[in-house]
Amino acid sequence: MAGPPPPPPGRLAGTAKVGEKGQIVIPKDMRDLFGINPGDTLLLLADVHRGIAIVRREEFASLAEAVLGDHPDA
Repeated sequence: MAGPPPPPPGRLAGTAKVGEKGQIVIPKDMRDLFGINPGDTLLLLADVHRGIAIVRREEFASLAEAVLGDHPDA
């Protein structure tokens, strides 16, 4: 019996178990897909109804800059 089809390119699904200290391990294939390396800082965004999103800090900074731009009084 064949398993489920693989996800489309650029998309993955996986699980992570929460350890005793509240830590999770991001699966290697996901770290590789997003270029996440030891020591990188990640931003966690949470919404009680929608869940938790993990964003690379650099991606959030560039998004914030694009949305907010330079402040005219700066």
